Amino acid sequence: MHSLILATKVGMTQVYDADGNVQPVTVLEVGPCRVELLRLLELDGYSALQMSLERGGKIVARRESRIEPGLREYGVGEQLDAPFIQVGGKVDVIGTSKGRGFAGVMKRHNFAGQRASHGVKKCHRHAGSTGMSADPARVIKGTKMAGRYGGVKSTVQNLKVVRYDAERGVLAVKGAVPGPNGGLVTVRQPVEA
Repeated sequence: MHSLILATKVGMTQVYDADGNVQPVTVLEVGPCRVELLRLLELDGYSALQMSLERGGKIVARRESRIEPGLREYGVGEQLDAPFIQVGGKVDVIGTSKGRGFAGVMKRHNFAGQRASHGVKKCHRHAGSTGMSADPARVIKGTKMAGRYGGVKSTVQNLKVVRYDAERGVLAVKGAVPGPNGGLVTVRQPVEA
């Protein structure tokens, strides 16, 4: 059995549970995914299937999912389902976080900045001192500074499945998912600890 499926993020909303409590959910449009290629242990050295996500008759993404050797439950051109998605169960969602460009230390690392009182001139949003004196006389690796913020692969683990409509391909998971609305995400079976 394959362990992932492709989806696009629709956006966030809120739903009520059986007790009348509000739950924040992210709505994902799952599939339709089709098998494009099968990789066989004998020929390729590993077993996997390559799937594609279609939107409006066009392929928008491709991913590869490992499968158990010798398993031939899918053929090329067949549509994939997601048997690991169960209401009340959990899934992992992988996406690319929103890119915010080159950001300063206040936005990127939540620094407080300099004082806004008498004596501070035009450096209110600066990081302040970064290096040290005679020993070690350098800036330590990993020091929090300004730089590129966001636009990296991010995984949110163990999101609870609140609702799932397999026919319409609509999945609602509790909590936030990385990336912008309309962004590509991968929904996978949760990694067991």
